[in-house]
Amino acid sequence: MQRAVSLDDGTAYAMLLNPTGGVFGGDFLSTRIRLDDGARVCLTTPSATRVYRTLRDPSVQETHIEIGEGAALELLPDHVIPHAGAGFHQLLRVDLARTGRAIFFDSFAAGRIAHGERWMFREFDSRTEIFLSGRPLFLNRTLIEPHLRPPAGFFVLEKSHYVANAVFVAGDFDAWPQLLAALHAALSSQLGIYGGASLLARYGCIVRFLARTASDLAEANTALWSAARPVLLGIPAFDLRKY
Repeated sequence: MQRAVSLDDGTAYAMLLNPTGGVFGGDFLSTRIRLDDGARVCLTTPSATRVYRTLRDPSVQETHIEIGEGAALELLPDHVIPHAGAGFHQLLRVDLARTGRAIFFDSFAAGRIAHGERWMFREFDSRTEIFLSGRPLFLNRTLIEPHLRPPAGFFVLEKSHYVANAVFVAGDFDAWPQLLAALHAALSSQLGIYGGASLLARYGCIVRFLARTASDLAEANTALWSAARPVLLGIPAFDLRKY
């Protein structure tokens, strides 16, 4: 990872780097992150993650995170781009302490759109598992196998090239209606996207949306994060520069 920058609000801001510039068939990338009590960390990536064609084994990327009491994590990676013939398995596993808070963004493209590769990858399997004090809080799996069931056949995906999720969780936070209203307002301000926000059964909320272009996706992610950060973490957004 890149050396962290200390922000005025006490957050350590850093980029997670992949020195290969992409993920290849048979690769197994494992990232482990631990935030001690009271830590504040914001992590992003310098660019999109490219997943290349494989003839046999899929690419695997796993991220395991522990968030201590009173700690806050923002995980804001750029989207995943699966190339034609790619197989990709992804897991995000989070263990959140009772007073911990977190924001997670996750998105992927239908393929290399500029090259005409739309839903031409072999398999995309993404799982998110978030636990609060050892109890399951949010479990989600996205499995897309275009050769078995082409996503383009679904009406809402006919003109959308990007799929995105944002999850907001906290065990000691009560202003969920205010956060939900802020997220709805952020979504309403964006053009070229289709989606919505809703509360989890407890201790969280989620946003799911589709975007037509990469710039629409980036603008929507920035708007959602900028709206959520002051409400959930009590600190304003900052410039997520990539240089």
